[in-house]
Amino acid sequence: LSVRREQSFYQIGAPLHLPSEHGTNSFDPRCPPGFYSIDELQPHLERPLQDPEGPGAYGRPFVMGRMTPAEIREKQDGLTKNCFNQFASDRISLHRSLGNDTRHPDCAGQRFRRCPPLPTTSVIIVFHNEAWSTLLRTVYSVLHTAPASLLTEILLVDDASTDDHLKSRLDEYVLQLKIVRVLRQRERKGLITARLLGAQMAQGEILTFLDAHCECFNGWLEPLLARIVEKPTAVVSPDIVIIDQNNMKFAKPLATARARNRGNFDWSLVFGWEQIPEEDQKRRKNETYPVRTPTFAGGLFSISKTYFEHIGTYDDKMLIWGGENVEMSFRVWQCGGQLEIIPCSVVGHIFRSKSPHTFPKGRSVIARNQVRLAEVWMEDYKQIFYRRNKKAATIAKENTYGDISERLKLKERLSCKNFTWYLHNVYPEAYVPDLTPVMFGALRNSGSKTCLDVGEKNKGGKPVILYTCHNMGGNQYFEYTSHQELRHNIGKQLCLHATPGVVLVSIKLCRLKGKGTTVAPEQVWHFTPVCNMTL
Repeated sequence: LSVRREQSFYQIGAPLHLPSEHGTNSFDPRCPPGFYSIDELQPHLERPLQDPEGPGAYGRPFVMGRMTPAEIREKQDGLTKNCFNQFASDRISLHRSLGNDTRHPDCAGQRFRRCPPLPTTSVIIVFHNEAWSTLLRTVYSVLHTAPASLLTEILLVDDASTDDHLKSRLDEYVLQLKIVRVLRQRERKGLITARLLGAQMAQGEILTFLDAHCECFNGWLEPLLARIVEKPTAVVSPDIVIIDQNNMKFAKPLATARARNRGNFDWSLVFGWEQIPEEDQKRRKNETYPVRTPTFAGGLFSISKTYFEHIGTYDDKMLIWGGENVEMSFRVWQCGGQLEIIPCSVVGHIFRSKSPHTFPKGRSVIARNQVRLAEVWMEDYKQIFYRRNKKAATIAKENTYGDISERLKLKERLSCKNFTWYLHNVYPEAYVPDLTPVMFGALRNSGSKTCLDVGEKNKGGKPVILYTCHNMGGNQYFEYTSHQELRHNIGKQLCLHATPGVVLVSIKLCRLKGKGTTVAPEQVWHFTPVCNMTL
């Protein structure tokens, strides 16, 4: 099905009508008491019998013996095209079982009330030149695990793929799957536009977005839907585990309680992971309790279709992909919703070391997207970002990031909180750099015309070097803070560190990280102005 979208039929920022709770004193035949039975939650499609010794069976890694020259070439071609081991994926069953339920007993034994009923969902999967085996394994993984009574459809949205196997062959193949449909964008517009197309066409009450290289573990869907029943303004993500890009091993969940991770962001507006604070962990009574997260990865999540519309869907003026997950994170929290990770919902994802896809308008679209989110949601804090990204600062200065008036109207219409509120109430653990640092820029030796440089891939612990000044920031960007630190904080919060008795100065994680932390004496630097010496 090829769809041309002239304009959105969404009413962005529409009033949110939350479902009323059913009374507990009167019997409603549409909402029977008790819990869903196992029979009521049977998957849409029964999984075929598995060969326990088959390649990658039960989530095990694919193991290849001696390879022929042709196989070596095939493997290398797949790696080049997809940035994961397509050779291994192609030899693993599309119907791969992940084995027994190894989740924590709190999750494995979780029951779901019939009243209010669990809502239906449309699963939306965007793809662009995806490998056949990973795309179809994602589809079958949903069909073999999602209850038939809850799964309305799977929508595969093609972002103008050029690979032949994703054209008529795919259309003909999915005809046998009944509830799977293919929607197509005629030109490459990117993830954001493709997801909006899928959301518009979706018929389920809940939108569930997945990437095209996932596998769903037992019982992954019900906890997501149940949480939205409890909290209609919750945007919920599964616990995302790794499918190894080299051998397709699925990192199965453990039956023991463990420290949980949540999403964060750095001041380059890049998403990352961190352990949840101890106070948050203590508030969780058992493993079924959701984890509040300041940001989310954005690839895998569920949201009420009504709330998706109310909260402003996506910024449809963003291009291709990049920054949309951080934008949505800030928007949901600042406008009255909440982001959560549901530990009992486990979905595997192939994390690639780099994207194999091109950006039709160049990679500067990411900076442009980030400027749009900074201008709408960050107020004065946007300057912290611009100091770290000169390309973004130029885009902002030249006003080439497009019209944001509708997004600002949405912010006003929803009475959204400001970014200071977000930092104080959602992410108080965040280190917030000085809005106006004492000094910032490069540490330059005017005699040798070299600058202090952290070097490549220095995430802390390595000595700094002197390198030809390039005036591009990056590895040569430092801030002299009000706490007398020299911070290199483009991404990680790294500080210039002087270890007693060691000649070379290194870069290490800053000890001052926010609430409840202090500056390390080895990271305090006294600046004395001397003629011709500048920071």
